[in-house]
Amino acid sequence: MTAVLNPAGPATTAGPAPTAPVRRRRSGSTRQRIEITILVGPALLLFLGFVILPVLLAAVYSLYNLPPAFRWEHLADPERFVGLANYERAFNSPEFIRAIGNNFIILFLSLLIQGPLAIGIALLLNRPMRGRGVLRLLIFVPYVLAEVIAGLSWKLLLQPQGAVNAMLEAVGLGAWQQNWLADPEIALWTLFVILTWKYLGFAIILMLAGLQGVPEELAEAAAIDGANWWQIQRHITIPLLGPTIRIWAFLSMIGALQLFDMVWVTVAPTVRAMATETMATYMVQQGQFAGQPGYGSAIAVILFFISLIVALVYQRFALRRDLAGAITRGVR
Repeated sequence: MTAVLNPAGPATTAGPAPTAPVRRRRSGSTRQRIEITILVGPALLLFLGFVILPVLLAAVYSLYNLPPAFRWEHLADPERFVGLANYERAFNSPEFIRAIGNNFIILFLSLLIQGPLAIGIALLLNRPMRGRGVLRLLIFVPYVLAEVIAGLSWKLLLQPQGAVNAMLEAVGLGAWQQNWLADPEIALWTLFVILTWKYLGFAIILMLAGLQGVPEELAEAAAIDGANWWQIQRHITIPLLGPTIRIWAFLSMIGALQLFDMVWVTVAPTVRAMATETMATYMVQQGQFAGQPGYGSAIAVILFFISLIVALVYQRFALRRDLAGAITRGVR
């Protein structure tokens, strides 16, 4: 402490610095934590209850040989504990290995075909033309249809005596008639066409939304420099559309790995078992209809970890630079 001379009286002693700013900072930090808890708490509870808890329960069930109508006391029966036998059975099952392959075939086809097709159509629809709004609406309509409605509609259209074969016969292409959903050789490809029809509209709308963030001044400057329309799209528009493309690819991959409803509704069970089985349909078939909930739970856990690994790898190598700028850091 230092002595301070007071003209009006004896010397006084200077005390420590005021603590009001420190208290104010602590109060602000506490209030911020309370606000975060209030805003994030409900969503976190729902996530824990409907995502994490079912995954943990599935992991526990997968270690047992459970009956179809099992009860909690079955988990205490040591004779039903089989350890990792369900996982060993899954990876030794040709049906499950084929199901994994089908998921990844659809994944790669989506990236190689649906992506470029969506970008091309979005670039065309982004140009001024008459009836552009109607075309956008028609393209997006299949996506808003419920999967059950879309699947049953295509199932009726692709019957041997359905509208597709009848149309081929009417235009003189009767030799092209097929059992589109019953022939194991073409059932998976037919299913991919249906999936493209169903989900292409979402990809196009997403690309169109991304195109709205591309500055028009860059295209105008390139046109003044003599670049044609294709060169502008290739060197300016598509590179700036990169973040949107990567987000769509991520959503498409996760959707392809977890594909269930369109396959289950559209393709008959016998053909699914031979040609179009996916991990999700195999899980439901074995876990519910075959009366093996323990084995079905093991399939669910494997599906979860495959999806998680794909998501983490893709985020590490593709989404890292897009997400880097989205992290908010506190300013001190």
